[in-house]
Amino acid sequence: MHDQFDVTLEDGDLLGEVELTTTLIIAASESDEHLSQEQIDQLLGVIPKPRQDSSGS
Repeated sequence: MHDQFDVTLEDGDLLGEVELTTTLIIAASESDEHLSQEQIDQLLGVIPKPRQDSSGS
């Protein structure tokens, strides 16, 4: 018989978010200065979008 309460409580997305948050907390606590946006982006693995040519071509 299937037990409706026998479910896994592991959520991969949530675990990933907790890991990223933990990484930021550790980096901030080890830094003497505020983290720059570039440092935060690097810690989070953010890849900046390439700049578009503003000449419109």
